[in-house]
Amino acid sequence: MEGGCTCGNVRYRLTGGPLIVHACHCTWCQRETGTVHALNAMYEVERVAHIAAEPEIVDTPSASGKGQKIARCPRCKVAVWSNYPGAGPAVRFVRVGTLDDPGQCPPDVHIFTSSKQPWVTFPPGAKVFAEYYDRKEVWPNEAQERWRLLREKMKKT
Repeated sequence: MEGGCTCGNVRYRLTGGPLIVHACHCTWCQRETGTVHALNAMYEVERVAHIAAEPEIVDTPSASGKGQKIARCPRCKVAVWSNYPGAGPAVRFVRVGTLDDPGQCPPDVHIFTSSKQPWVTFPPGAKVFAEYYDRKEVWPNEAQERWRLLREKMKKT
């Protein structure tokens, strides 16, 4: 899959499928995106290749107090991915709306729904959590194995 910013200056290519796709309904994501939730596909950094200009990294506050780093196009300022302190630079939370075909990455899970907008409804069978969840209970086995390998690599650096 490929994607990029609105003006086309920043472009990227994704290798394989995401670890998981989060629809985050926290009030910070609502404010950051200007909509009812952020939709992020989690990818290991080596699976996100830049094929045009590099984004600029903007330090942004977060509810945890630890902040996040948002990669934005230096021209049109569209956010294409973020890094959060928990995974650091090893995992990119790619903004699904910046994909050329965002329909390929529907949400796997809805998180922090305790602060969702009251008129937001979920489809039958959706995985919905008031706050966060236990990765071992939610992620598919293949994603858990990729995460295990990633954590091992992070320990070595």
